[in-house]
Amino acid sequence: MAMAWVWAVLVVASVLFGSINGSMGDVSRAAMEGAGAAVELAITMAGAVCLWSGVMELMSRCGLAGHLANCFRPLLRRLLPQASRDDETLSAVSANLSANLLGLGNAATPLGIRAARRMARGCDGTASDELCRLVVLNTASIQLLPTTVAALRAAGGSAAPFDILPAVWVTSVLSVTAGLLAARLLGRVWR
Repeated sequence: MAMAWVWAVLVVASVLFGSINGSMGDVSRAAMEGAGAAVELAITMAGAVCLWSGVMELMSRCGLAGHLANCFRPLLRRLLPQASRDDETLSAVSANLSANLLGLGNAATPLGIRAARRMARGCDGTASDELCRLVVLNTASIQLLPTTVAALRAAGGSAAPFDILPAVWVTSVLSVTAGLLAARLLGRVWR
């Protein structure tokens, strides 16, 4: 809701200053160009999301996503010992992590929500330490293929949209590590 107010103030200020300076034509032209660029970007992003969601669906149907999720189970059992006792919760967390690895944040969100709902059952309105770690894993996810960023770079005219892979790998591993350490430290401090 706060962002709606921010955008409303920005639009009103633009119109107000445009009318004071006598440049309403420039303001309206910039608004139309921005709207056109937004539609073009949305179509480009929708294409990329459809492509990678289709790839994820193919991986699910051929069993590759399940195998990838099984690879994460030993790690997740150490990070989320309570959640690992429920196979359906662990399966949702594993699938969420797999989708995030492939850069499919939009496809990973429903899986993360399902896992969080199952983990929040016994929390009585207060997030458990494991639920906080799940949020960290989902938010600061490690990405092997940053498909959304690559689609944005391709839409912006980049000749090599995936040349950022080493930087993405390093920063995503560091952000997950820092997030998990902070969650563990804060979990112990506030007990």
